[in-house]
Amino acid sequence: AHHDYIPHQKDRQCGPRILTFFLYLSDVEAGGGTHFPKLGHTIEPKVGRALLWPSILDSDPSKIDSRTTHEALPVEAGTKFAANGWIHLHDFVGPHSKGCAYRNE
Repeated sequence: AHHDYIPHQKDRQCGPRILTFFLYLSDVEAGGGTHFPKLGHTIEPKVGRALLWPSILDSDPSKIDSRTTHEALPVEAGTKFAANGWIHLHDFVGPHSKGCAYRNE
């Protein structure tokens, strides 16, 4: 299992990842779900199904919300295709495009 929060990003121009968007692009015959062990919940893949979950606490966006630790379960039959994107607290693309991705370093 892993978490999408990257601790050192809280001190960078982009800030931490605050949300993860995950989109299933295929149906899977068996397995392949996304499991959140601390929540005791598994989402099964289905084409067009989208998930959105937070990486940080609402009360303090610099702190991880450990409840959203997650893992991809093995695909038992079929093929799984998916796409994801991360939303950062601040602009990620702008500073990177100008070579100014780091702050306080």
